[in-house]
Amino acid sequence: MQIFFTNPYTRAVGLVFATDSLLFGSWVARIPFLKYQLGLNDAQLGLSLFLLPIGSILTNPFSGRLIRRFGSARVCLWCAFGFFLSVLIPANAPNVYVMGAGMALMGGFAAVLNVAMNTCASNLEKSEGIRIMSACHGMWSLGGMLGSTLAGLFIWAEVSMPVHMLAIALFLCTVTVLIQPLLRQIPEERNVSGTSFARPTVTLIILIFIGLTVSMGEGVSFDWSAIYLREIAHATPSVSALGFGCFALTMTLGRFLGDTIIPRYGEKRLLILGGIVGALGILIAILFPYPFTTLVGFLILGMGCSLGAPMLYAISMRQPNTPPAAGLATFATFSFIGFMAGPPLIGFVAEAYGLQYGFGLVAVLLLMGAIMSRWARV
Repeated sequence: MQIFFTNPYTRAVGLVFATDSLLFGSWVARIPFLKYQLGLNDAQLGLSLFLLPIGSILTNPFSGRLIRRFGSARVCLWCAFGFFLSVLIPANAPNVYVMGAGMALMGGFAAVLNVAMNTCASNLEKSEGIRIMSACHGMWSLGGMLGSTLAGLFIWAEVSMPVHMLAIALFLCTVTVLIQPLLRQIPEERNVSGTSFARPTVTLIILIFIGLTVSMGEGVSFDWSAIYLREIAHATPSVSALGFGCFALTMTLGRFLGDTIIPRYGEKRLLILGGIVGALGILIAILFPYPFTTLVGFLILGMGCSLGAPMLYAISMRQPNTPPAAGLATFATFSFIGFMAGPPLIGFVAEAYGLQYGFGLVAVLLLMGAIMSRWARV
């Protein structure tokens, strides 16, 4: 943990993760505003959110090739700019069509940025002989928590969504430019040959399924926590914005401890435990739909999901006879679909049966992921 904050290169990589999720955290707290502003029902909102994974699917297959050709640092720079600025489109959308186009762009840039920043972290681990993947994902969670908290303050101060998103985007673009020189000094292998995707093996398919369930747990908190608190738990708007913050708090703590915990207890055991704990958190929110108990449920959900991504990303990059970037891109594409497609799926279920049933579906999937973890070769 100490080396992560004292080494300038680990701090720089960690800031890439933090800026990515700080924007996400700010964005998700504002989703109820868009829903009410554009007069969308749950199914319409879910369909609009589904354009995020569409953008991911279209761009992620090119991520490995882009990183090998231009380097992970440069890809981080341009994709971060694209991601931060594309959020201004849905934030100012006059109708659902413009909102959807902006969300597709967000999904595309975010997907490639996701692969590039994880590649930066892996390259630094190899060059320095250290373990920082979990801590980097901890920075991602910390950024999301800060973004959610800032969003709550902006909402409390009655700052409009367009002004809020513009201020955050400009700040994050500035941070990205400042850390770019350090990122470019991290050694990495670059070439223009090889494949962008890995051929799925049985192990990789199992990892992808587990990743889908963990990502859907994260997606629940990102896109539906504020709406669930507002409409089901009847919380105030400012309290509703804290749902993702609670989730991100325990996720952050778990990930900062992960580089110590994972070697001690093992990846398989922690994947099983994480799925069970995550499902428990969702069940608490369903069975006790009050502001306090729902926030507790999101705290427990964050604990359960905290170590899933850093462990699975690391495992995907060490598959036999597979280039690390290709293994990561393949895993990231499908797990990112879970992160992005999960919330729209919940919207469809919510429109038909109620939001609690949508959350219940994710709890069942998390339990299935825990079961599948027993057969994962790590």
